[in-house]
Amino acid sequence: MNQASYVERRGEIQHYFDRTAVKAWEVLTSNAPVGRIRATVRKGRDEMRNTLLSWLPEDMRGLRLLDAGCGTGALAQEAMRRGAHVVAIDLSPTLVDLARERHAEEVQASPELRNNGGTMAFMSGDMLAEDLGEFDHVVCMDSLIHYDTQQIASAVEALCKRTRHSVLFTFAPHSPLLATAHAMGRLFPRSDRSPQLSPVRKSTLHVYLQRAVHPLGWSEGRMQRVSSGFYTSQAWEWTRS
Repeated sequence: MNQASYVERRGEIQHYFDRTAVKAWEVLTSNAPVGRIRATVRKGRDEMRNTLLSWLPEDMRGLRLLDAGCGTGALAQEAMRRGAHVVAIDLSPTLVDLARERHAEEVQASPELRNNGGTMAFMSGDMLAEDLGEFDHVVCMDSLIHYDTQQIASAVEALCKRTRHSVLFTFAPHSPLLATAHAMGRLFPRSDRSPQLSPVRKSTLHVYLQRAVHPLGWSEGRMQRVSSGFYTSQAWEWTRS
């Protein structure tokens, strides 16, 4: 991975989610009413989160999970409910603070969470930081979609080296419709734009991943695309043989 390029891109993403879009994400990830377009995004994100959770064990007692790009913490919350020891990390300190607040409210409303063996640790920072330690499972829901193919493969490789069972991640699948949407997005004022998505061809990403993680004993598993209005993302499971 070109480390300088990765760090620059990471900074752009952090600025967007921690300053420009934090209020929008607070509303989007709540039950508050939203417009038609954001409603399709919320529906798509809910479906994607449920897909990734369905690929994790129902009983996660004693297992360590990294929620890489945790946002406001919905997936991390469910993993803890299953008994996992969760490390939930995001580039945006503001979103992490919101996730921490929502988690405290959930624990207050559901006392059984305090007694099921699961734990939660929220932090802001780089999901690839080696000092996070080793994990049984890693989930990257829409946290790699702003990076290019080589950067995604390098990130997955780094995570696989510290993971015992599975790495689940999503990417923005290449399509003419998505390319058109991205071109239209560039017409918005720069201050209103989100970091541009990087549409990825699955075949090209597969070549990079095979080269990077197959020698480490990893192979591809399930794949699922979720399309809901303005939300399109593709989930991919990689498991240690």
